[in-house]
Amino acid sequence: MTDLVPAHVADLAIWYVVFLFSLTAHEGAHALIAHLGGDDTAYRGGQVTLNPLPHMAREPFGTLIVPLLTFVTAGWMMGWASTPFDPSWGRRFPRRQALMSLAGPAANFTVALVAFVLLRILLAQGVLQPPLQVDIIGGLGHIVEPASGNGSGPVAFLGMFLSVALNLNVLLGLFNLLPIPPLDGAGILEGLFPESAGRLLNLLRSSPMISILSLLAAWKIFGWIARPALGGLLHLVHPSVYQSL
Repeated sequence: MTDLVPAHVADLAIWYVVFLFSLTAHEGAHALIAHLGGDDTAYRGGQVTLNPLPHMAREPFGTLIVPLLTFVTAGWMMGWASTPFDPSWGRRFPRRQALMSLAGPAANFTVALVAFVLLRILLAQGVLQPPLQVDIIGGLGHIVEPASGNGSGPVAFLGMFLSVALNLNVLLGLFNLLPIPPLDGAGILEGLFPESAGRLLNLLRSSPMISILSLLAAWKIFGWIARPALGGLLHLVHPSVYQSL
């Protein structure tokens, strides 16, 4: 038992660092593109940054309490943050709003790409190797293991860090692309089709009850795509090993 406690604390620390960086990159990208597009709302709020503190100050429940609770109860983290913007700016410049909405998922996919490249390099160099067994959902942080067999050294921590960074950022990017308010996919559609889809999505967003039901529907839909997405990632990381997943 005494050996398990430090291991769980280390896992939690790795998960939280990756989670917080991924969320900060997502929101910081929103804020940056909005600022470049002429809306300085988030810039004045200090959100154009990779410093997580301004984002945590805006959403402490979603960036601290919920991630820790979900890790303790489920073994992985979820949560949220938000970037303020001027809705009138979005109505005047719908294409810029679409770019701002797209920027968050794009940042997550960029982080995932960097993690993927590093994993492939370390696997090719024989520093990491595929694990004997893998749980697609429960093993988000363990899609590689040290080739040395040392499961608690720096290489093991690096492998877990990159595993979480890859899987979590792909999942964050995919989830936020769902075209359901208040997710980024809805903002993209509103910006691209302001006179058709935009009006419908604004109507859905105006009702709190519909917004809650929409999020529940988004979570259900995401459950259908998460496993195939994670299986595809595992195949890309280990193309010659897990071909059937």
